[in-house]
Amino acid sequence: MLRMITILWLSLLASTAQAEIAIQQVTSDGGINAWVVEEPGIPFVAVEIRFRGGASLDLTGKRGATNLMAALLEEGAADRDAQAFQTELERLAARFSFRATDDTISISAQFLTENKAEALALLEQALIAPRFDQAAIDRVRAQVLSGIASDAVNPRSIAGAAFDAAAFGDHPYGTSLDGTADSVTALTRDDISDAHRNALTRDRLYVSVVGDVTVDQVGPMLDALLGDLPAAGPPPPANVAFGRDGGVTVIDFDNPQSFALFGHAGMKRDDPDFFAAFIVNHVLGAGGFESRLMTEVREKRGLTYGISSNLVPMFHAEMVIGSVASSNDSIAEAIAVTRAEWDRMATEGLTEAELAAAKTYLTGEYPLRFDGNASIASIMVGMQMIDLPPEYVINRNDFVEAVTLEDANRVAAELLRADDLHFVVVGRPEGLQSTK
Repeated sequence: MLRMITILWLSLLASTAQAEIAIQQVTSDGGINAWVVEEPGIPFVAVEIRFRGGASLDLTGKRGATNLMAALLEEGAADRDAQAFQTELERLAARFSFRATDDTISISAQFLTENKAEALALLEQALIAPRFDQAAIDRVRAQVLSGIASDAVNPRSIAGAAFDAAAFGDHPYGTSLDGTADSVTALTRDDISDAHRNALTRDRLYVSVVGDVTVDQVGPMLDALLGDLPAAGPPPPANVAFGRDGGVTVIDFDNPQSFALFGHAGMKRDDPDFFAAFIVNHVLGAGGFESRLMTEVREKRGLTYGISSNLVPMFHAEMVIGSVASSNDSIAEAIAVTRAEWDRMATEGLTEAELAAAKTYLTGEYPLRFDGNASIASIMVGMQMIDLPPEYVINRNDFVEAVTLEDANRVAAELLRADDLHFVVVGRPEGLQSTK
């Protein structure tokens, strides 16, 4: 019998949107936990499935296998080859997507209520019995190799690869989840099958279901869909510290403009000060044209079209990173101004007006994210993965409002360390050279 754990009614209010959501936590007979929102008003269902681990589970020497595997899940399953699978998907008016990141495998499915049984059966085949036909492997591999070749001449990708390699070394975060041309070329069907068996396991599974479905239907539905997956897989990689000191790395690239990626160690998502850091970063570089970096580097000096910063709390490491592009003769000034603003935020902190404006924006935009079944399902499964309770969606803005100016300025001083910023610059920047 389906066991219902929690029913929580949530009212989300904003000046332009209002939504009421009832999150129900359920556990199927087979032990699969899920969050469910019943919304019978539209004959449509969204299912969001995530597996923790992702491309970080690539075996030694097999970098790129998980990414290639995820891309092949819609390229034929059971008795349908790639073309037959897509034909059936179109007939059902269903939509599936499969995506690998360093930390997750994400599967999104949307389908009409009247086609629910057939759509779920097709999805089950993709997850449990992918064909991995050699023709499909060769075709998708060629697409991945084309992307790798394109990245090799893309300044942003070159900077990202160098930054990650220096920051994380031989940890999976230190290399691209796409793999290299050599590693992807060498992958066999057995390697892809191993990646499938290791990544899609019930012990690292998170699920949300939203739409024209009842909680009584969800348990049997998920047991049929996911119950035949392997019970457990290999352990995840260990956590890794950000391993790059402050300084500059210049990578020569013949281009009239230089691209710079910069950052240092960050903050874990479950840190009690995360919301203060969230506000600090919004004011510093995540607030669009209102952010300090945009104001100082673009608006006042015209050194770039855009600059931003972001908190990046991954499962095994955390960073504060940013990026900026500028002409070769002005990138050095753009970097100097960025460092200065980083330091000014740390030493002087925010103003009351900046704090109030950030809170108004962050609390106002949050309810607008819940704009459809698929969005709600994605948000809910993301919450599960970082151990947030269902009531987070109604008290999240309380956490934002609770941040005081004293909190924000203390965290800014602790988090932002201009001397630790490392800039990877790809181009031919004037007045800059590698320091380490």
